[in-house]
Amino acid sequence: MRKQSAVTQRKIETPSRPSKPSARIERSRVDKFSARRIELAEAALETLAELGYARTSLREIAQKSEFTHGVLHYYFSDKVDLICCCVRHYKSKCVTRYDQITSAAQSRDELMKGFLEKLGATVRDEAGMHRLWYDLRSQSLFEGAFRDDVAEIDKSLEDMVWRIASRFAALGGRQPVVSRGALYALFDGLFQRCLFRHLSGDRTAIADLQEEVGRLLPTIA
Repeated sequence: MRKQSAVTQRKIETPSRPSKPSARIERSRVDKFSARRIELAEAALETLAELGYARTSLREIAQKSEFTHGVLHYYFSDKVDLICCCVRHYKSKCVTRYDQITSAAQSRDELMKGFLEKLGATVRDEAGMHRLWYDLRSQSLFEGAFRDDVAEIDKSLEDMVWRIASRFAALGGRQPVVSRGALYALFDGLFQRCLFRHLSGDRTAIADLQEEVGRLLPTIA
C-alpha cells in the first residue's frame, strides 16, 4: 500500500506539460496572423506610397483596397502599426535582392554591374516605396512610436551596404577603408538625392547616381 501511495504522490507532484498538438496549433495561429498582416500590408503599400504618412488613414486605405476598415483595425492597432509593417516588409525584400547579387558575383566587375543595375531599377520602378521610407524616417524625429522600427530598418540597410562593400573589397583582396556608419551615410545620401531629383522629373538622376557610385566604390573598397 505504501508503494502505491508513493507512486500516486509522484503523479500528483509531477507538473503537467502542455500537449504538443496545442503548441503546434498556437504556432499555426500566430503564423496565419502574421501572414495575414503581410498580405494586408502589401495591399496597402501602393496607397501609402502615393499619399504618404500625413495624408493616409486606415479608412483611406480601406477605401482604396478590397479590405474593410474593420479588417484593418483587427490586424493593426493603428496607422503607425500598419505603416511600420509595410515599410519593414518592403525593405526586407530589398535587402534580399541585393544579397542575391552580392553572393552570386565572382568578380568586382560582375558585382559592380549587378549593383548599379539594381540601384537604377529600384529608383525607376519603386520610387514611391522609397519615398514612403524617407517619409517614415523623417516622421520618427517627431513620432516616438516610429523610432524603434526605423532604427531596426536603418540597421538592416546599413548591414546590407556593408556586405556589398565588403564583398567588393574582398574580391580585390582588400578591406573597406571607412566605417559601417560612414559608408551607409554616404550611400544613403547619394540615393536620397537621386530619388529627389528623379521625383522632380530629372531624367539624368539615375545615370548620375550610377556613375557616382561606380567611381566612388573602388576608392573606399
